[in-house]
Amino acid sequence: MEETARDTIRGLSASEVADRVAHGKVNTNTDVQTKTVGQIVSEHTFTLFNGINLFMFILVLFTAELRNALFMGVVLSNLAIGVFQEIRAKRMVDKLSILTAKTVRVRRGDATVELAFEDLVLDDVVLLARGDQIPADAVVISGSAFVDESLLTGEGNSIEKSAGSELFSGSFVDAGSVWARLTRVGADSYAARINAGAKYIKPVHSEILDTLRIIIEVATVLIFPLGIGLFLRTFLMDGSGLNAAILSTVAAVIGMIPQGLVLLTSTVLAIATTRLAARKVLVQQSHCVETLARVDVLCLDKTGTITTGRMLVSGMTGIEGGAPGKGAVEAARAFVTVADANAADANDTARAILAYGLERGIEAGACVRAVPFDSAYKYSGCVTRDGRALIMGAPRFILPEGDPALRMLGRFDPVERVLVSCEADGFDARGRIQGKIRPLGFVSIRDEIRASAPDTIRFFAEQGVELRVISGDDPRTVSAIAASVGIEHAERAVDASRLKTDGELRAAARDARVFGRVTPDQKRSLIKYLQAGKHVVAMTGDGVNDVLALKEADCSISMASASAAARNVSELVLADNDFAHIPEIVAEGRRSINNLQRSASLFLMKTVYSMLLAFACIVMPPYPFIPIQMSLISTAVIGIPSFVLALEPNRDRVEGSFIANVFMRSLPASASIVAALFTAIVSGRILGMSFSEISTLCMVLTALVGIALIVSISRPLTVLRGALIVVVGAIMITGCFFFSDFFHTALDRVAVWVLAVVVGSASVILFICLFKRAERDLAQGGVSSRGLARIKDRYATRKKRFLGRCRVGTGRLFLKHRKHTP
Repeated sequence: MEETARDTIRGLSASEVADRVAHGKVNTNTDVQTKTVGQIVSEHTFTLFNGINLFMFILVLFTAELRNALFMGVVLSNLAIGVFQEIRAKRMVDKLSILTAKTVRVRRGDATVELAFEDLVLDDVVLLARGDQIPADAVVISGSAFVDESLLTGEGNSIEKSAGSELFSGSFVDAGSVWARLTRVGADSYAARINAGAKYIKPVHSEILDTLRIIIEVATVLIFPLGIGLFLRTFLMDGSGLNAAILSTVAAVIGMIPQGLVLLTSTVLAIATTRLAARKVLVQQSHCVETLARVDVLCLDKTGTITTGRMLVSGMTGIEGGAPGKGAVEAARAFVTVADANAADANDTARAILAYGLERGIEAGACVRAVPFDSAYKYSGCVTRDGRALIMGAPRFILPEGDPALRMLGRFDPVERVLVSCEADGFDARGRIQGKIRPLGFVSIRDEIRASAPDTIRFFAEQGVELRVISGDDPRTVSAIAASVGIEHAERAVDASRLKTDGELRAAARDARVFGRVTPDQKRSLIKYLQAGKHVVAMTGDGVNDVLALKEADCSISMASASAAARNVSELVLADNDFAHIPEIVAEGRRSINNLQRSASLFLMKTVYSMLLAFACIVMPPYPFIPIQMSLISTAVIGIPSFVLALEPNRDRVEGSFIANVFMRSLPASASIVAALFTAIVSGRILGMSFSEISTLCMVLTALVGIALIVSISRPLTVLRGALIVVVGAIMITGCFFFSDFFHTALDRVAVWVLAVVVGSASVILFICLFKRAERDLAQGGVSSRGLARIKDRYATRKKRFLGRCRVGTGRLFLKHRKHTP
């Protein structure tokens, strides 16, 4: 082929190449790229949460009381963890892209050179042989080949290409070789047009992050009026100094922001991504660990997910004298001999036969002539050293009509590919069969199922996750494969090429379980229709044809062997191409989310009581805490317990709304603390206590109710959880007694002790009663828990509507300005 091209095919000259480069007709890389380091750092740095804390830090610097600025440690830790884990995942995925970078042989002038894909230009003539990736859309000039377009179409069968045939970028040459001229390069190519549909900012689907965002946004709205009111009341009306008023206000504001919960969430998800990385799972977006734990519909791509992408010999049947069942060994040897003779251009089918022979010790016979595959007659062959002419190919093309052996075809599974091996008198010079054809046997070949697929499918069925199989292959083939691995209702298969309207596709998304001959746009539409049905949808895929659906899904998963575009848009990449890791990801997500729900109630307890207390202290100052005291409470009662509880094993299913689960457990503690602190402040004033004595009493009461909450969310108690409660108490005692000057505590008067015992006991009893009622409401799906979930949904909907109106209004102002601008 290459020698022929050297004589007859001339490539572009240097001036022609330069002209095309000048006009931008270059095969630029248009794959969907991962985020840049700058984008990652910017996204994690410029947040509302960081902005509020930075402002508070500046105020503390003004007072020169730097020990009260310890809260910034939480902010910086959260920033470092988020940036580090996302950059690490980015670099791992980028390395995969570097490893799969390709070059191609190009005809330039009278010479053949090797260039990177990005150096090609329009009208370049390229040589494509077995194993080569097609760099851009092209048309075949000469030669013939079989091309694997599964990454583009999802169909596993190789497609024959000859002179005049169109080649699409992103596909691979499976057998043969061709010279082709590039017709569309860069952004104009087929794969690039699909990738362009995935180049948009995908909104993050995370109930935890949504809840945190709502809390911070609501807190921001309340912080400024409450903070200003508290500062003015403390500084102007209560006679406190400027520094004291600032520190009191900062303490109140810091208490309203769930700093620790933001850090805990980042840490837990970072630990989850680290654990998954040890299992060869790369997590590009940490929130997807939560999303996959909540998934109730998983859409699978057949090739590369359920199957390995390779073909497997499923049966060998011999024929002797026209009778079935005999001569299987002779038939197998004939198949292996023909496949070995044409090994240079072996496709998936031939490779499966060669592997079969190798496994069973069947040696190929020595050949003196190979007859390449002929697409018109559907066979290949060879002539052995002892003069036998062997044939392998499609039975209905090779055997004469009425041959008794053809009746055996009805015994094979319709999804299997069946070939016949025969012996003939010989071949002519063009490779045409001569003389009588004597059938030797049949071989049946099918897709190789991943060994782990049945167990993985069974896991999701037991967890109540619905499965959909979406493929570009024949729906009958896909249905049979889905049924073989245990997917329920696999018989509900549809041919997507026959679905002409959106209504038909929407109904199929609801009722069918297997989809064949699906286009990239239809895959994306199926995901949207499932999401519209209130499902949380995950999608697995490996090809360019999967990119749009992967981008749309709530959680997207691809293999390391997938196309670069598929890897880059996916939140999860299975580095060892093992679908069996998905249950491990679900288990890790459940551990993280269930434990976060439990620990989050500790942080939101502080947020709620801080807001209510700040409002009360505007009326009746002073605010009973300073920042360093809030840091002690946050560390001992909230931070340490939450981190310990968040890292415990937990494989329970994620149930209910995150905001309902968290607030229904934290509100009883918040209400009990506010009642206790109000009583302590009033009693302290009546008894003439100093600010240090009142603040110490408030610290003790807050710790008592906090420990009661820890006990309640830690049931059943274990040795670890019991030790945790003891450690929390020890830290509070150590801080109050041994570091009294540092934390400004005062426990010298008996009245402080008496009030601590009496008010503390009453507040703990009140908390226990309220907590039990909240637990019953959650278990029964009561009005309170449902109401919290509805409030969150309404808030998100109205915010989206408001931002949409703002964008429309801004656009109109811009257009109006342009209209009146000369």
